[in-house]
Amino acid sequence: MTGMRPVLSCVLVVLAGCAAPPRESARTDAPAQPAAAGQAEARAATILAFNEGPTVDAAGNVYFTETVFERIIKMRPDGTVTVFRENSNAANGLLIDNAGRLLACEGSGARRIIAEGAKPADSGLKPRVTRTDLTTGKVEVLADGYEGKPFDKPNDITMDNRGRLYFTDLPGGAVYRIDTDRKLTRLLTRPEIQRPNGISISPDDKTLYLVEANQAEGGARMIRAYNLNDDGSLANMRVFHNFYPGRSADGVCMDSAGNLHAVAGLHQRRGSSETLDTKPGVHVFSPQGKLLRYIPIPEDTVTNCAFGGPDRKTLYVTAGKGLYQVPVETPGTTR
Repeated sequence: MTGMRPVLSCVLVVLAGCAAPPRESARTDAPAQPAAAGQAEARAATILAFNEGPTVDAAGNVYFTETVFERIIKMRPDGTVTVFRENSNAANGLLIDNAGRLLACEGSGARRIIAEGAKPADSGLKPRVTRTDLTTGKVEVLADGYEGKPFDKPNDITMDNRGRLYFTDLPGGAVYRIDTDRKLTRLLTRPEIQRPNGISISPDDKTLYLVEANQAEGGARMIRAYNLNDDGSLANMRVFHNFYPGRSADGVCMDSAGNLHAVAGLHQRRGSSETLDTKPGVHVFSPQGKLLRYIPIPEDTVTNCAFGGPDRKTLYVTAGKGLYQVPVETPGTTR
């Protein structure tokens, strides 16, 4: 894997003048500038504002969130880009579950921009985790608070082989599990963790990986690993990889060999204590924490990743206004 040179292509969706684009726009391939020999070749197709949380269904449709205008976007296998859901309630991390339904971490759309120059609109919806039937479009609320208190802002979500869901509440400093009977359990909270972001589980259900993304001076910027017990509890925390003082990972995804793909780094500093020590792109780690491969992504801010394609050998990466794709050798999982 380490000797491969990735060939990147980029899908971008434009919000011209901050006005909402048409609900459906056909893909328009724009020729890229010739790349130097041996370098990654990026190709722009369409343009969007700021993208997050990709996931891919069995038919090869890529769903990802656009966080400025709060929408969930769908890109079909032929490259056609459409708006799947308007007013997404500040959805961020997405996941297709074992039944082909779309799970979403929604941070509450109280700051939703409704038009250029207009005041933010209050959606009236709580921060929550939802499940959407992709055939009917029906949205079902799985959880919207814990012990009578609302979540702060659910951020990212994963699942185990039993269909149990695990999600992070980044500003709330907590990690939760939703069992198949809808029972909600808080697994981690402050001070044992700080600002939990991306989350994923190894294919054998033995290890849960958790990103810490604290931008403050001295804050945790690392990937933690935990033993995942049969009952869904966690034990034996250890530091899997430490990104400090650079920018930590944001999202993570898992391939079928148990290698963790972590999207991390910055091209330019952003007014925090984060340095440029972490190279911006995808960092691929073995289960033992060894860096196997680095895939550069040419745009800030790299946010998340997911596997798709007919054989799950296409890695999709959201970054800034782009959705990038790169071929990989090892098939990915849906986590």
